[in-house]
Amino acid sequence: MPAPYPFSAVVGLDDLRTALLLTATNPAIGGVLVRGEKGTAKSTVVRALAGLLPELDVVTPCRFACDPVAPDPECPDGPHPSGVAARTRRAALVELPVGATEDRVVGTLDIQRALADGVKAYEPGLLATAHRGLLYVDEVNLLPDHLVDLLLDAAAMGRAHVERDGVSVKHAARFLLVGTMNPEEGEPRPQLVDRFGLVVSVGAPTEPAPRVEVVRRRLAYDADPDGFAARWAAADATLGERIRAARSRLPGVVLPDAELDRIARLCLAYGVDGLRADIVVARAALTLAAWHGRAEVTAEEVREAARLALPHRRRRDPLDPPGTDEQALEDALDAAENTPDDTRDDGPDDGGGGGGAPRPDAADGEGAPTKPASAPGTPYKPKVLTLPKTGQRAHTGRRSAAYAARGRVVGARLPRAESAPVHLPATLRAATARGSRTVHRGDLREAVHMGREGNLVLFVVDASGSMAARQRMRTVKTAVLSLLRDAYQRRDRVGMITFRGAGAEEVLPPTSSHEVGVVRLAELRTGGRTPLAAGLRAAATTLRTERRRDPRRRPLLVLVTDGRATAGPDPLAVVAELGGTAAVVIDCEAGPVRLGLARRLAAALGADCLRLEDLSATTLRRAA
Repeated sequence: MPAPYPFSAVVGLDDLRTALLLTATNPAIGGVLVRGEKGTAKSTVVRALAGLLPELDVVTPCRFACDPVAPDPECPDGPHPSGVAARTRRAALVELPVGATEDRVVGTLDIQRALADGVKAYEPGLLATAHRGLLYVDEVNLLPDHLVDLLLDAAAMGRAHVERDGVSVKHAARFLLVGTMNPEEGEPRPQLVDRFGLVVSVGAPTEPAPRVEVVRRRLAYDADPDGFAARWAAADATLGERIRAARSRLPGVVLPDAELDRIARLCLAYGVDGLRADIVVARAALTLAAWHGRAEVTAEEVREAARLALPHRRRRDPLDPPGTDEQALEDALDAAENTPDDTRDDGPDDGGGGGGAPRPDAADGEGAPTKPASAPGTPYKPKVLTLPKTGQRAHTGRRSAAYAARGRVVGARLPRAESAPVHLPATLRAATARGSRTVHRGDLREAVHMGREGNLVLFVVDASGSMAARQRMRTVKTAVLSLLRDAYQRRDRVGMITFRGAGAEEVLPPTSSHEVGVVRLAELRTGGRTPLAAGLRAAATTLRTERRRDPRRRPLLVLVTDGRATAGPDPLAVVAELGGTAAVVIDCEAGPVRLGLARRLAAALGADCLRLEDLSATTLRRAA
């Protein structure tokens, strides 16, 4: 196996290198999340970090990497007596793949020993292997929800608690968590992002010289990995020694009250929620001081720690644009330099999150020129829209019922995989039916679980001139924004088609980046006639493409219209092109006299029809 790429040979990426070295020095900071487009050496740098971590002393017979000096009293392989035999090894680098199963992550019943020896034994998972080492999650934003929950629990408690398949086990699970992601593929859950102490955005070099040096070093490594690693071994060894020295200095570093006060004022000025930001900035500043060989924290360490620990903690709404607001952070750093009285009147969210000043509404009437619609109002909790029948849960989510890898047990069946969870009562019944008191392999049954899946929610929105009249488009945009937020929380993919004037436009191809949908919605313009049939045809084309790309993700069509068609063919004539797609029609018709065209269209689609004012879950509860 070739030697890994040396950490010291990485060109540029100073913020990422600093963040990784800090968390390697002080794992209590909480790990690093690396954001960057593809091909920016994210994975290369993270894997290179494992070679710098100090070696560990571990109890020899222990599968959970217990420290012989302070073994875990609840270790499943324990208790370990004092003076137990130990060995020295490198810290483990454990990679958690996106497609990992829950039992592979937390561990499960050792079926082989259960069948062969009749004992209830536990097979450790990846969390046990990563204890006191490095747990690396590539494409962490694509990690299924149930695995995210496991990581959050382990990161919060430093322990893994396993209750499954008749096994009840607790073991230590303290690790350095590093995740990488490409923002183009969607954002991870805010709860997971908040657990990372530091977040760094990386990009490719924008100057020729560093790009040339990157290619030169990569070609040299590919030609002779071991020789290239040997040339950088001394530099990596120096960094490893510096990590050990900083670890030894860290307990003696002092955080003066003045700098602690600066951290508090900085976090208040930046507008973060909770106290985790203050704690992480303080830990990072202490670690920076230890790294630089200083006895106490200065303003320089506080500023550098804030740039790594704060940017991802300011988002007030999960659909706010992700990334770093550099100017807001600089303003907060400047405000923290002033006295508390000076900073009290400086609002942290001046102009942020409000979508900008409202734009003038479009004029009434279908013949009016195209103008921007008014900004959406405050989103609300909408009625839950679900698909009929039961899916196969090809994609983890929280919308429609589907057979799942976890959830409520609804039955049992023959196992479809070696690692399938055993349904013990059904297994024993199968053995009893044979008249045997011994369980054979053919008696094994796996549990069938019912959970929730994520869907493709395709919005088809009427943006014609009639929708702009009497502030109706503001109400429509508020409803769509509320449904977008709901789709984000339920882990759906979303797309958006608008129709007005002479035709329809796919303003948002199906994506997991719900933030882009919010931007497209804010930019939505209205005016012209109503080509409803063109909108339905465009939806049919998009759905056919998505079915070929991902046949197991079930779609839900959300049609937002008043049912009027003033251009193009009769929309009822193109309904068949949608091929029985599950749909919901949001009826936007207003006024004392209603023609019921949207309800007629819903009947042709076989869809539910909701009036726009009844979409809010609060409104529905009051009506009940």
